[in-house]
This record gives sequence, structure tokens and C-alpha cells, in this order.
Amino acid sequence: MKKLCLVLLLLNQNTFSQDVKKVQDDKKKDSIPKKWNTKTKLAFILNQSTFSNWIAGGTNTVAGNLNASYEFNYKKKRWKWDNKITSSYGLSYVDEQGVRKTDDQLELNSLFGYKSRNNWFFSFYNNLKTQFTRGYDYTENPKLAISDFFSPAYLSFGPGMLWKKSDNKSINIAPLSSRFTFVSPEFSGKYGVKDGRTSSFGLGFNLSSYFKINLTDTLKMENILAVYADYLDKPQNIDIDYQINFFVKISKYFSTNLGFHTIIDDNASSKIQFKQLFGLGLNYVFL
Repeated sequence: MKKLCLVLLLLNQNTFSQDVKKVQDDKKKDSIPKKWNTKTKLAFILNQSTFSNWIAGGTNTVAGNLNASYEFNYKKKRWKWDNKITSSYGLSYVDEQGVRKTDDQLELNSLFGYKSRNNWFFSFYNNLKTQFTRGYDYTENPKLAISDFFSPAYLSFGPGMLWKKSDNKSINIAPLSSRFTFVSPEFSGKYGVKDGRTSSFGLGFNLSSYFKINLTDTLKMENILAVYADYLDKPQNIDIDYQINFFVKISKYFSTNLGFHTIIDDNASSKIQFKQLFGLGLNYVFL
């Protein structure tokens, strides 16, 4: 009996030692800072209008937008490498017009930085903008194709200085930025590309900024700005891409979204491009 008790005691002590070691190992792993952080965001925005015998008039419409983003960021001591892929695609159905595209964006951002002092970094950025599917001008009869996947596509990169106080407050200044514009042969002669060619090169000043603030406990405002001036071609014509978005939190997964997007780019259009989006959003974040 004594021998049995001794064996049970030794087994229990061995099990306890293993549990203690496991807890210590887990604490040790938790104390090691993660070098890579990832985040995935999905949002679906829906808006709908229905009219029946409405004296003021109106057209029945249903529209939906799917927005997705994926971030994978690296940080080690003074080094920082932020990467983000954002995409959005929207369709609407309008009586007597059928289905039309309302939104189509694909953007890849990569920013490499080495910390200098305080919130300043020596930086090198890469940016690629294009769309998923063919775009049309519906004011023409029949409709006229004006864009397609990778047509146009804008690739920009260059060294600069980054000020980043947090993930929600940053400005990157790149005074010597290279910019390539690509189009398919079908759209040669448009978007600043000369006739007979499928690409063009620019060298200029680039500024990009991102600010997101909490106006109240349930209301957030997001500002995204990109400015580019080409030293080689009409430097007085400054390209501006500005977005301002408001998010009103309803619950953990639902919010009301209101967004405005303005683009000034004389190579793409002589007119100011403007887009507004309002709807109920379903949001989910994967960490």
C-alpha cells in the first residue's frame, strides 16, 4: 500500500511539473512581441428605394456594395513595413435600366519605413490602383466602354519621409515619385497615354495621408487623401484623390455609412469626378 501511494505521489508531482512548465512556456511565448500583425475587414452596404403611385415621382432601385481589406504589417525595432489591400465592388438595379456597376476599385499599398526620431520615418512606398471589370459610359447610345481591368492601372513608388503617430494618423511625403500609367491597346490615347502606346511615365511629387478620428462614442470620421504633381507634364495640374467617410455604429456588426469620393485628374477627365454612397452596413473584422 505504501509503495502504491508513493507511485501515485510521484505521478501526480510529475503531472504538476509538466503543467507548471506549460504555463511558463505559454507566458514566455506571450512575452515575445509579434513581428507580423494581420487584419481582415469585410463590409456589405445595402440601400433600396421603392415607389408606388408616388406623385413626386421616383424610380425603384436596389444597390449593394461589398468592401474588403486585408492588412499584413511587420514591425521589428526601428523597422516598419505596412501592407494593405483594399477593394470595393458595387452593383445597382434600376427599373427600365437593368443592372449597372456603381463602384469598382482595387488598390494595393506597401510602405517600408526606418524610424528616425519621434514619429518620423525614412520611407519607401509602393501603390497600385486599378479596377476589376469593364466600365461603361451609359450616357452614350449604345453604351461606350471607357475602362477595363488594368486599363487604366497606376503604379507609383518612391522614397520619402513618413510621419506616423498611430495607425489612424499618418502622412507620407515623397518628393521624387515615379508613376507609370498602363492601358490596353483598346484605350491607347487615353488617361495620359499617347496614341499607339500602352504606358506612360511620370516623375513628380506625391503626398498621401490617412486620418481617422472618433467624433463621438458611436460616430467615426475617416479621411483619405492622395496628391500628385508631375514635374514632366503640366506640373500646375495637380491630381487629387480625396475620400471622406462617416460611420455611425448601430451595434457590433451594423453601422450606417456615408461616404464622399472626389477625384481631380485631367488625364482621366476634364471634369471633377464625384461619388456619394449612403447605406446600412454589415461589418466584420478578422484578427
